[in-house]
Amino acid sequence: MLNRREFIAATASLAPASAAQTPAQRLIEAALADQSGWRRLETLCYTIGHRLSGSPAMTRSIEWAASEMRKDGLENVATPEVMVPHWVRGEESAQLLAPWASALPALGLGGSIGTPPGGITAETVAVESFDELDSLGEANVRGKIVVYAVPWEGYGKTVAYRTNGASRAARLGAIAALVRGAEPVGHRTPHTGMMRYQDGVPQIPAAGISAEDAMMLLRLQRTGVPARVRLVMNAKTLPDAQGANVIAEWRGREKSEEIVVLGGHFDSWDVGHGAHDDGAACLACWTAVKLMKDLGIRARRTVRVVLFANEENGLRGGRAYREWAGDAVKSHVAAIEMDGGCEKPSGFGLTIANAAQPVHDRALAALKTIVAPLSSINANEIVSGGGGADIGPIMREGVPGLALRTTGGRYFEWHHTPADTLDKVDPRHFREAVAALAVAAHGLAESESRLSD
Repeated sequence: MLNRREFIAATASLAPASAAQTPAQRLIEAALADQSGWRRLETLCYTIGHRLSGSPAMTRSIEWAASEMRKDGLENVATPEVMVPHWVRGEESAQLLAPWASALPALGLGGSIGTPPGGITAETVAVESFDELDSLGEANVRGKIVVYAVPWEGYGKTVAYRTNGASRAARLGAIAALVRGAEPVGHRTPHTGMMRYQDGVPQIPAAGISAEDAMMLLRLQRTGVPARVRLVMNAKTLPDAQGANVIAEWRGREKSEEIVVLGGHFDSWDVGHGAHDDGAACLACWTAVKLMKDLGIRARRTVRVVLFANEENGLRGGRAYREWAGDAVKSHVAAIEMDGGCEKPSGFGLTIANAAQPVHDRALAALKTIVAPLSSINANEIVSGGGGADIGPIMREGVPGLALRTTGGRYFEWHHTPADTLDKVDPRHFREAVAALAVAAHGLAESESRLSD
């Protein structure tokens, strides 16, 4: 029989591997095994639903998140007020009346005015670019519905027609605009999203239609067959409503006044579940901080999660956060945003505004070291170019901005559509995103120096 000393020596090799693991390894292991984040994402998507700024659902989501964060034991939970736009879609429809009758799936664009009672009925004129529209001239556009059947050239180029298309058409006398969705393939699914009116130009109703229907109307145009469409929209903009950013922290052990922010936007469009855009991101960021607390891992600096109130139709959440932070923005070490869908994470992009190239190069090298443990899930790629709309206001003041990057294979098929539902999110990818965010945020908060040094 072994005595006590011999027994301890003999069993030492059987001690749990976690006892020798680094914080990064512990966070990855915990994230991949976690169930709480996914369950909460189910609650957000299936019980609360889509969350357009100013809507009752958005208010419920804010109250729910703050309550659950307090249950988690996160620190300094706060919901500072943000006044947000309050656009209401109302009933809407589009129909092809000639050369044959068919419903046209359509979604009014955010911020659009409605049609007169009874709708608008007119012949369409379809174009593939702003240049083609301008070449037609007022004589060929006035009194018609302009259809933007533009080719997919990536989101950055294609989305310009959604944003500016109505005013460009109205300059030439159009009475409405229909815009092909900003996506590579359609599945006859329309996309919504924010549009803007230009000062001094008449405001006309604008809606998104599917890529397939836009192409059909273009081909009819090319073959000289007139098409007529009826568009009905009851959209309206109400006075600004009260919203809030949701903020919680896990305080640093030494330099608690220095902050690493991670977050996403809690609002979504009023279709689908807002799962990829941006509910999964918000829950992934929140869960990353929760796991630090659950594991008792405190970095040197404070890690702060922010669920931004309004990105989709106003960007007010990010601006309000900057105002709320005040002079403490100088103590922000870095900010990480996730707002590109929740497909498999591949790594991070980094931007430091106005940084000299040697500073940026050193920061990239430091970040590669921080995220090296993520090689176990192939999420350790580091590239130049990152950030996000919500952290943009603090990035402009020199705070290094990171974006969680994903493989991004199908995000724009679901983006801003009724198809942005929870079933499109792979639970494994969600948990890998939690792991990536946790490792990066902890590493930045633990590092002896700042990225911008």
